[in-house]
Amino acid sequence: MPITRNRVLTREERRQIGRRARTQASRIGQAEWNPSARNFDLVELLLASEEGRVSDLLSIKHQRMCLTPFSFYRGAVPLMAADLALHPRTEIITQLCGDAHVHNLGSYAAPDGRVIFDLNDFDETIQGPFEWDVKRMAASLVLAGRTAGDSDRQCKDAVLQFVASYRDSMRQFSQMAVLDLARFQVTRFARKSPVAMVLQKAERITNQKSFSKLTVEREGKHYLREQKPLQFAAPPSVTSKVKQAIHDYSLTLLPERRHFFDQYHVEHVGFRVVGCGSVGMRDYVALMLGGGPDDPLFLQVKQATKSAYAPYLPDARVPANQGERVAEGQRAMQMQSDIFLGWTSMGDRDYLVRQLRDHKASIEDDELKGEGLAEYARVCGELLAKGHARAGDPCVIYGYMGNSPKFDRGIARFAMVYANQADTDFEKFKRAMRSKSQAKPKAKTASAGK
Repeated sequence: MPITRNRVLTREERRQIGRRARTQASRIGQAEWNPSARNFDLVELLLASEEGRVSDLLSIKHQRMCLTPFSFYRGAVPLMAADLALHPRTEIITQLCGDAHVHNLGSYAAPDGRVIFDLNDFDETIQGPFEWDVKRMAASLVLAGRTAGDSDRQCKDAVLQFVASYRDSMRQFSQMAVLDLARFQVTRFARKSPVAMVLQKAERITNQKSFSKLTVEREGKHYLREQKPLQFAAPPSVTSKVKQAIHDYSLTLLPERRHFFDQYHVEHVGFRVVGCGSVGMRDYVALMLGGGPDDPLFLQVKQATKSAYAPYLPDARVPANQGERVAEGQRAMQMQSDIFLGWTSMGDRDYLVRQLRDHKASIEDDELKGEGLAEYARVCGELLAKGHARAGDPCVIYGYMGNSPKFDRGIARFAMVYANQADTDFEKFKRAMRSKSQAKPKAKTASAGK
């Protein structure tokens, strides 16, 4: 919260700060997108961003990015980060999700056991201009809507509803008492909405129910099922390193949570391939047991690297451990986070640690058809606004946007033209990957020990 001369600024003074930011980047000017401003080759930029990943897995990442323009968009955060940095920004700073798109919201179990729905992927989180998240979410609504079969008119209407929901929610947050905002959780979802369907699925995804599907028993010991090349057992040398990393991670937990975690032991460790943008990162899953097979815990130990936005936000405060960066960003934006969220390291690599299966579920593309897209867009607006308000200053953000729909229209125009740009970039990337695959021999199966 802004402070001057040892005095906390009033709400109106903070709103004035937001209004003055319009001189840096006008609200309707948020529509600006000029592809000729790019001073890089998009394919070279994306391939360079993969440095340090498991090289044998990158063909899987590229294949997934080449499925649809939306799948390309999901895997191309470094490209959008570079694009956003080329245009005027507000300098109204909050914690960014970093990869705000429609599939990066979902359900999970809160510390009190309730299943809640919120932003749930923070691999790219960093402090930056609030509108960067808004723009990324807005363009994702267009691309996801097109994938589901919605018309451009429906997609644009959904974006307008998303931004209106974001702006109206921010207005409410700017009027709340500080502690009321700190405790605020979005829980109002229509009974037959896409979010309600996600929550229904999540209720069925428990550790106990997942255990029989994800594990096998041999000679009295339980193992994670192998699904090569997407999941396979880690070799003994890697397993020992993961076990040590999990021990080190437990020291990042609050003492009362560590008490419960220490009652589990590592039964088996696997290497897995997940998502789109994350493919190639070292991602381990540890099957842990408490009192026995009826008390399982699935723990994800996922490599964390620098945010794709870091080169363009040199003043952002970032912890030395990139897993800690992700965990801190998640806690800043969520009212309740995974009880076992933490971080660790193995050698010179950082890792985020969290639960893997506990009531986790997310939206499917076909659930964003027609009114489903509009309903989901409104929820996206409220949840993103809540995260930004918690971690930033809602009065400043709302002061910038104001009561008129100028900001809404600017973002909607940007979303449409940037989604069209993603279509063009997708085709260029596909051609480059086709030429690359024809020029190189087939990749071998990845090794978890690399």
